Parts: sequence; C-alpha cells; structure tokens
Amino acid sequence: MTHRSDVAELIALVDRLERLMERSALCELEVEYGDTTVVLRTPGAIAAAGVVAPAAGAVAFESALEPLPGLDEPVQERGAHAVSAPLTGVFYRSPSPGAEPYVREGGEVNAGQVIGLIEAMKLFNEIKSDVTGTVRHIAASDGDLVKAKQTLIEVDPS
Repeated sequence: MTHRSDVAELIALVDRLERLMERSALCELEVEYGDTTVVLRTPGAIAAAGVVAPAAGAVAFESALEPLPGLDEPVQERGAHAVSAPLTGVFYRSPSPGAEPYVREGGEVNAGQVIGLIEAMKLFNEIKSDVTGTVRHIAASDGDLVKAKQTLIEVDPS
C-alpha cells in the first residue's frame, strides 16, 4: 500500500471515529490501526488529563475535535469570502507536481473555476470557487491535510 493511500485511509478512519464520538458520551477513544495509534479526546478530557505525549511511533490526534487553523479565521470581518473544503483529504494547488497552480494570491478567480484538488480515498476531487473576485489569501498549502469546512482560499468578491 502506498503512503498516500495509507493517509487517505487514516483520514477516513479519523472522520468516522470523530462522528462516533460526537454521537456518544465518550470522552476519549483510542484505536490501533496497523502501526499507528489514534487517540481522540474531547476538549474537556484534554483539559482534565493534561496533554499526554504519544507513545513512540504513535500519531496523536488529540486536537481532532478542535478546529484546524484557518477554520475560525474571521474572514467575514475582513470583507473576504471563504471558499471552504467540501470534504476531508489532501489538498493540491495544481493538477500535477511542477505544474502551475490553479490560482495565485492577487489573481482573479471566477465562480465555477477550479481552485485546487482534494485527494480522498484515492480519488481526486476538483474544488471550485463559488464566487467571482480577486484571491486575497491562499490558506491551504500544497500537500496539506484539510478537513471539511476548512478555509482553502479567501476571495474579495467583485
């Protein structure tokens, strides 16, 4: 199995576990997946227990229930429109390595124009702008893991 497919499977697993925790009274959930241990804790459980370092070789997702950077940016206050990720996956700014990015800061974007790709479960999904305007800020970098509803770019509508 390739690294990308491992990442996609791990992302899908974390999303399923997060939904499970939201519907239950669980405060903490620990799951071993291959050589990786995933630990999900509610903010209350983290505060009560303090931050615990992961075991050697483990990947901690203690903040998986808290918003990722960029999710709570006050884009509306700054007059920009946030184009958000419709799903969780790995974000790519260009169609292939070395190719020109779909959009650049300061460049124009049209409603319906592709702004990037999100790879999830071995599929590449085109992400399109829902507004026409000037790209103010690109919030997600090439190869970043993005969560659903996370801001990808900010656009000054025209």
